Amino acid sequence: VQLQASGGGLVQAGGSLRLSCAASGRTISLYAMDWFRQAPGKEREFVAHINAYGETTDYADSVKGRFIISRDNAKNTVYLQMNSLKPEDTAVYYCAVQIFNDYHYSQPSSMDYWGKGTQVTVSS
Repeated sequence: VQLQASGGGLVQAGGSLRLSCAASGRTISLYAMDWFRQAPGKEREFVAHINAYGETTDYADSVKGRFIISRDNAKNTVYLQMNSLKPEDTAVYYCAVQIFNDYHYSQPSSMDYWGKGTQVTVSS
């Protein structure tokens, strides 16, 4: 599976961005998908999760109420709508998919494939 994240950029605090993650090589419609982020000097952290059918979502407390994860299985694409952005949201954002294990999705080590990441910078 190849994952390509896009949509990052520079935005002022309070602004919005929409990230996309396009998959190729395998349909992702059978799998849950996740977004993680990594800020400079920090460990990669869980951001959002969506199940295969898009019925169930989960979010890190830090983004709950501001970010929305969604998917379009017909386009083999997952999205992350980020609203009310804060400077502390500045990070490289990665999409990922877990296929070969049953570990909890909030752990980066449970992901089997990663996209290359897209930079999000929020200015104050």
